[in-house]
Amino acid sequence: MAYEYIMYEKKDRIAYITMNRPEVLNALHAPAHCEMYEAFCDFRDDPGVWVAILTGAGDRAFSAGNDLKYQAAGAPLGRKMPPGGFGGITRDFECFKPIIAAVNGYALGGGVEIVLACDIIIAADHARFGVPEPHVGLNCDTALRRMPRQIPLKLAMGLILTGRHITAQEAYRIGMVNEVVPLKEVMPCVEGWAADIVRGAPLSVRSSKEAVMKSMDVPLQEGLSTDYPLSRAMRESEDIIEGPKAFAEKRPPVWKGR
Repeated sequence: MAYEYIMYEKKDRIAYITMNRPEVLNALHAPAHCEMYEAFCDFRDDPGVWVAILTGAGDRAFSAGNDLKYQAAGAPLGRKMPPGGFGGITRDFECFKPIIAAVNGYALGGGVEIVLACDIIIAADHARFGVPEPHVGLNCDTALRRMPRQIPLKLAMGLILTGRHITAQEAYRIGMVNEVVPLKEVMPCVEGWAADIVRGAPLSVRSSKEAVMKSMDVPLQEGLSTDYPLSRAMRESEDIIEGPKAFAEKRPPVWKGR
């Protein structure tokens, strides 16, 4: 389908989703959330794409979060947040395909919510992160749950309670992002990470993400004793035969994802 507020394309097993409202620093309103949810559902359900890259249009912002001017003007009737929450992926959206955030500028408020919902985060060296919601009478919803699980509690609380911004370098230091590069190198860097993922067997990648995500908040022994669905599918797949065979024959494997 045609999109008005995002760009969506697929190439070489990679889905590219770009928030496309640069005139408002890629802040999101209800119609944009709905478009992102539809695109991410398509990515999740399409067997031909194995990894997604998410970024924002322009070179100033990944996303400045909630479009406060749109909210202040009164949202049109009938346009609600989609089931996946802010950005389509922050709440009640289960997807075990990897999602990489290419943070090309400000990631504030809801922008941080989206970043924290991704699996790998690459940031431009001028990017800044923050949750300024207390300054506008709101809170940062899903970031309040995810941030203390991804960085040390006191550092998370410092950001959450003060609304301060941090640089990309500080976000890397505290473990919020995987890598910081100059702006012009962000997309090549992200595509390098995506290419490494695509070289792996898709069921191996997805079962790995599923096991991590589903075992994070249970006791270790429970996680160790649980046999997750995608792990079973991986063990029953053709790829579990293809991998060792390709290794023995000294050739690249041909993954079927089944």
